[in-house]
Parts: sequence; C-alpha cells; structure tokens
Amino acid sequence: MFSSKSKRTLRRIERVDIHAVAKCANVSVATVSRTINRIPTVNAQYAERVWAAIEQLGYIPNTNARALVSGRSRLIGVIISDITNPFFPELIQSFEDEAIDSNYEILIGSTAYDTRRMEICIERILQRKVEGVAVMTFGIEEPLLDRLAAHNVPLVFIDVAPKGRAMSAIRINYIAGIREAVLHLVSLGHRKIAFIAGPEGLHSAERRKEAFLKVIKSLDIEIPKSFLYQGDHTLEGGISAMRALLRSNELPTAVMCSNDMTAIGVLHAAADAKLRIPEDISVIGFDDIHIARFTIPPLTTIRMSCQELAHAAFQALRAYLEPSGKHWQENLDVRTKLKVRQSTSTPRRAAFPATLSKSSPKATRFSSAKKTRNLR
Repeated sequence: MFSSKSKRTLRRIERVDIHAVAKCANVSVATVSRTINRIPTVNAQYAERVWAAIEQLGYIPNTNARALVSGRSRLIGVIISDITNPFFPELIQSFEDEAIDSNYEILIGSTAYDTRRMEICIERILQRKVEGVAVMTFGIEEPLLDRLAAHNVPLVFIDVAPKGRAMSAIRINYIAGIREAVLHLVSLGHRKIAFIAGPEGLHSAERRKEAFLKVIKSLDIEIPKSFLYQGDHTLEGGISAMRALLRSNELPTAVMCSNDMTAIGVLHAAADAKLRIPEDISVIGFDDIHIARFTIPPLTTIRMSCQELAHAAFQALRAYLEPSGKHWQENLDVRTKLKVRQSTSTPRRAAFPATLSKSSPKATRFSSAKKTRNLR
C-alpha cells in the first residue's frame, strides 16, 4: 500500500511533537508552547526559530493542548438555518475568511429550522468551549439561547438580539434595497407587482414583507390579496407560489421574492408555463447569491453582502473577546442594494408611462382597487 520511502516518511511525521520542535529550534518546550499560542512576550528571535522549525518538521500543533495552555479555544461558533441554501455556505466562507485572518477557527452548526437540532448545536458549542457564537439563522428559539447566555458566551444575532450582557444585533436595512427594487419596477411601468414572502415567524422574512408593503403603500399602489403569497424560501416553494399566481384571475406583470432561491423557482415555473422572462413577467430576488448571475436570464436581485454580514458579526465578537481592540457594539448596520440584471424590463403593454409620479392624477386614480385596469 505504501512504498518504503512513504513508510519512513509516515514514521518521521509520527515522531514529530513539541519536544522535537524545541530541540530543532534550540529553545525550551515552554518557549515553543508560548510561540504557538502567540504570547506577545516571547523573544522575537526565539519565535522566528520556532516557526522555522515547525515548517521544517511539518509539525501540526494540537489545538486542544493549546487551549489547555492558553486558557482559550480561539473557536467561534456559527449557527445557520439551512446548509442547502447557497446563501449560507457563502456566508460561512466569508466568516471563515475573517476568522483565519485573526487566528481563530469556526465550529459550524446547521439547525434546518428544527428545535432538536438547535439543542444539539448548542450542546456541541458548550462542549467545545467556544469563545463566542454568531447566530446567523434569521430567527431562533430564544429559550434555547439562555444556556449560552448562562455560560457568559458572547452572542451576535441578525436583526434582533435578546436583552442581556454581551448580546449584539446586526440590523439589516431591508427597506433600502426593497424600495430601490420597487421604484425600479415602477420606473419601467409596472403597477401589478406580486410578492412571494418567506416562512411565517422568520424575522428576516417578516421584515422583508413589511418593507415591501410599506413601500407599495407609500407609492399609493394597491395590490390584490392574491398578489401576496406565503412562501418558504426554497426552490420548490418558488415553483409552487408562481403556479398559484398563474392560476389567479388577475396576473401580475412583475414578481418580487423574499430570497433568490424562491426567485429561481419562479423562473423555473415561468419557463414551464412557456412564459418569457422578462418579456412576459419581470422577476426580482433577494440576497444576490453567487448563482443568481448565472440563471437564465441573469437574476435582478437585492444584494445583501455575505462579506459585510460576516465582517460585522465577526468584528462584534472579536471586540468583546479582545477588549484592547474595537469597542463592543450592541447594534451594527448592513445595507442592501439593488443589482439590476436581465430578469426585469418594461411590461408587455404598460398602462402608464415610466415617468408617472406619485403626485400624478392617474397614480391617485390607480390607488382605487375598483378602478384597477388589467395591464396585460
């Protein structure tokens, strides 16, 4: 299975430990330990020799032993909702980039929106002695977090954070991007705009829906109840929602979605119904996952940067774990912005000019549901 040379190499690697590194660098074992744990009082010349020896010998430090010596695990927990949604792997990648740059590791837990799985995630986090937790689930069972809070584990959340010590919230400005998206559709001539929301009870989904309704109301545009559909942030949910909209007596000229996975499902259902995007119907998503630029056509979407979100979450935790750095903040803001691609255009037969303003008499008349005309 292995050549003689490979077997000798394996035996050599097995014999490499902290004592071998100390001997190679001509320093004490304690100096090697302090260097690996990045204790700032280590003599610079000694530290340089230790790192050179580590590289030469191919030594891999034992993280558990390091934690015992330093009293720190340098481990950050990241709890997400659904690993099958491309947004979350992208978020994890961005978070890990932040952690590696600051000499931390991450422990990932996926809840799949299941309370039992959440309990298991929290149990693992406590067992591994994580130093802080980024709760990137957009909604969570608060009683379960009491266990983490009781152990004084710093926590950072998306949207809403429970009251307590070392709790921080990343506030996402949903309304800025959603307003930009609605105004984009209105400027193209759309007035019959449907919205496919996310799961009920999910903070981010509720806030996106609220933002959409607020913007629509501010523009004096009324839409029928059939244009508001409760989705579930999945491809299948997007397909189901679009099919339901197509069965309605009144068809929208544009569909906004609470996330990109829903929007991609809408594209699929539209193609299945022999509808052209954007000629027959315009579609807008939310998140700007990587695949959004490769759909057919490329998806117009509201960008919520994974990089900004991960940076804000990690820096919030780091500020608490390393008090000499930035000040701990209870609230941090992340913006949203429309990214226009090719899934939006003018409706096939727009009833109103693109320059129609809110103050226009026609716009006022349009606000009456009884006087709404079929734009198709």
